Amino acid sequence: MNNGLFAYLAALLLFGSNGIIAAVIALPSSDIVLLRTFLGALSLAAILAITQRHKLQAPSRPREAAALLLSGAALGASWIFLFRAYQTIGVGVSSLLYYCGPIIVMALSPLIFGEKLTGGKIAGFIAVACGAFLIAAQGLGGNMPIVGIVCGIASAFCYALMIIASKRAPHIEGLENSALQVSAAFVTALVLTLATQGVPSFLSPGIAAGIDWRAVAMLGVVNTGIGCLLYFSAVAKLPVQTVAVVGYLEPLSAVVFSAILLGEAITPVRLMGAALIICGAIFCELAGKRASAKAGIAQAARA
Repeated sequence: MNNGLFAYLAALLLFGSNGIIAAVIALPSSDIVLLRTFLGALSLAAILAITQRHKLQAPSRPREAAALLLSGAALGASWIFLFRAYQTIGVGVSSLLYYCGPIIVMALSPLIFGEKLTGGKIAGFIAVACGAFLIAAQGLGGNMPIVGIVCGIASAFCYALMIIASKRAPHIEGLENSALQVSAAFVTALVLTLATQGVPSFLSPGIAAGIDWRAVAMLGVVNTGIGCLLYFSAVAKLPVQTVAVVGYLEPLSAVVFSAILLGEAITPVRLMGAALIICGAIFCELAGKRASAKAGIAQAARA
């Protein structure tokens, strides 16, 4: 478990540094995501080909594979919105808004999955909503571009769609799951890039010469390829509650990295909003696990 936890923490810190690395890549957000997903999908496909010991599940489960492709498309769209938000309102605020996605899923779970909303989940959801409101309100009051806040919120909804769709594929796991999703994210990024700006700008020799390709390789191969490998290998070894709660190290690390390395301001209101989002999300997770445990005990008692 210790090895799994260390791998999980390493993956979260890699993901938390995405915005820091993207800040030095002089490209539009769609181009950055296109390069990231291409290199990430390539890395994951290579790792899958080298390490795969069991039969792939996707060919025999077309419906689940389709759900994962939809999930990957949502992931690609969420990254495009997120990286656009990075460039307009900063890494810290964007990351916090992005991580409202799981709470959106929890709020919609009674309609989509038939799950009951407990008092604890509702309290946690209200805390997250208040935190997001504080961050957005301060951003608008401080002349933060509204397009950036809209992109941050849109990234959260796309993230929520990604989670909902991925839940429809319970039998396709690990690297196969990740490789399919990142590949679908690449196709989505390619289509959106071609539709919105035409030929990717990094294909222009003049622009390509000014790109920090080391940062591009770091973001695509290390943060996406190796990061996903660490993440999915660790998740299988850790308790679900640990994965859910510790997972909020990612937005927290993004806020800290952006303050230290990019000089982004952490105002008292923004700090309060961050605390409400992270603590409310963790409280939702804990309340959900507690409710599931009680339901299991009650069912066992009736049996």
